[in-house]
Amino acid sequence: MIGPVYVVTDPDAPLPQRDQAMATARGGAWAVQIRDKSAPDVEVARLADALLADLAPMGVRVFVNDRVDVARATGADLHIGQGDGDPVRARDRIKPDALLGLSIETVAQCTQIPEGVDYIGAGPFRTTATKPDAAAPIGAQGLARIVAAARVPTIAIGGLSARDIATLKQAGAVGMAVVSAVTRAADPEAATLELLNTWRQP
Repeated sequence: MIGPVYVVTDPDAPLPQRDQAMATARGGAWAVQIRDKSAPDVEVARLADALLADLAPMGVRVFVNDRVDVARATGADLHIGQGDGDPVRARDRIKPDALLGLSIETVAQCTQIPEGVDYIGAGPFRTTATKPDAAAPIGAQGLARIVAAARVPTIAIGGLSARDIATLKQAGAVGMAVVSAVTRAADPEAATLELLNTWRQP
């Protein structure tokens, strides 16, 4: 269900978000998350509908960030942060077969992961320009502690690239979520494939 490479779209990247998503899907990502803090719900829903039509036949999941109403209306998966409301309420409002992800920044938050959360996004691993309001970086040791404390699979996020993969695997993460490493790459499809192939190396 959860694969190694999860790509979050970047509305400020050179390629339009739909093109980013298609490229990363061709490169082997298991999921794409639409994250656009400034776009209205109707615009995010339109993009989610288009990507669900494009990517579902490829077996690629489509998440929306924070927008419970958009996930409910479109049938997309949902990822929420610590300040985005009650995960239990979010779970009840989205489609039964939709996946729900929750951002985790500290070990203490792991004790409050409710039933219905399918995975956590742990981070930021390091400081990242794509999310200037992020919490303090957790690093490799912090990631390992969160993995050990969480009862669901952990995806690492925050300034990651292929050179971090061995460390992430050693810490116990099941995958990585990336933004700039793919969306700002000269060839997002090739960048995604490189991440996937590196992760698969023993």
